[in-house]
Amino acid sequence: MKDVICLILGGGQGSRLFPLTKDRSKPAVPIGGKYRLIDIPISNCLNSGINQIFILTQFNSASLNKHINQAYRFDNFHQGFVDILAAEQSQDNTNWYQGTADAVRKNLKHILAFFNIKYVLILSGDQIYKMNFKELIKYHKTIKADLTIPILPITKEDTKSFGIVSFKDNLIVDFVEKPQNIEQYSNLYAKDIIKERFPNIEQDKEYLASMGIYLFNIEVLLELLKTEYTDFGKEIIPFAIRSEARKVGGFLFNGYWEDVGTIKSFLKANLDFASSNSHFDFYSPPVYTNARYLPGSKIYNCYLEETIIADGCIIKNCKIKNSVIGIRSIINNNVVIENSVVMGADYYESEAGKEYNRRHHIIDIGIGDNTFIKNAIIDKNARIGKNCKIVNKENKVNFDGDNYYIREGVIIVPKNGIIKDNTEI
Repeated sequence: MKDVICLILGGGQGSRLFPLTKDRSKPAVPIGGKYRLIDIPISNCLNSGINQIFILTQFNSASLNKHINQAYRFDNFHQGFVDILAAEQSQDNTNWYQGTADAVRKNLKHILAFFNIKYVLILSGDQIYKMNFKELIKYHKTIKADLTIPILPITKEDTKSFGIVSFKDNLIVDFVEKPQNIEQYSNLYAKDIIKERFPNIEQDKEYLASMGIYLFNIEVLLELLKTEYTDFGKEIIPFAIRSEARKVGGFLFNGYWEDVGTIKSFLKANLDFASSNSHFDFYSPPVYTNARYLPGSKIYNCYLEETIIADGCIIKNCKIKNSVIGIRSIINNNVVIENSVVMGADYYESEAGKEYNRRHHIIDIGIGDNTFIKNAIIDKNARIGKNCKIVNKENKVNFDGDNYYIREGVIIVPKNGIIKDNTEI
């Protein structure tokens, strides 16, 4: 796969995932107890034999840069790379990225430095799925497409959130971005095609949506980027589809795929990881991440049900149900956690640090005795006191507290957040 180069778009502000993106970019948000979102597309590439990977960043990129540098180091005898391309001002252009296509346009010099590249694979940094890109590239070559877009079946209710396509003879012949009234577009109805290609699929999946993954012939990409368009989904892709000179393939995909663009979808995806009937696993093919060499977790007298416990945790006399517990989590006596994600910590506090905390009335990192947490996300290094109830008892949908947030009914304690003893939320 030396003629393929991959660009992963990781520069978005991620405002819908706030406050998880308050101090980090969206692809750097922790998932599954020990991974980051960016590990998903990188692992899909590596497992598909693609090892020339650029990650385009712009907002809050320090955490992402650190993770990439620590996790993806190839040896001197390996010709592959995973490199960061941060947004930068130059003498030719003093503006930041204006959109996904503009981000690629401003980094073309890095792509063109490789003389043998024939295909450019463009991925999003905030999607959860597994795909063998070898199959995508083979299909792209077989139908002799200029551009191929993976598409998947969705329900009518979901069409407002996706780019919806019309599919015929392996080609995408029309595209509508996030239609608010899908019934206006009869040509987009695809139930017969979906049933033919996927006989056992759910009956309510009637439309085909773009997955936001694009495989370009490099000369076609270069030509399309000569336009003034700044975004792939909104401008470049519809323009390419409606141009008679372009042959845009549709690669049908019916596996698990989740765009974790909101707090609710993020929590849902993580809880699915812990489910006994999970739609996604980190095992085979493997998802790669930073090797931290943490000790095994210590679990004393606990009840655990459909729960992931990551490395290096210390958990005592607790009840945890349908939750994800991240690395280095410290959870004390008689804590109950349900339907929640606890991201853990970046470090262990030393005995000297804990003594300092006691002298200055600071809560230790972790979750204190007799605390109840439900339907919540506890970000890294949070300090949750004793006898707290974090349950959204007033059923608020969106709310900004002094030291917590509620989004879509989900409570979020931000990174380094502090919840004092006896607090009720």
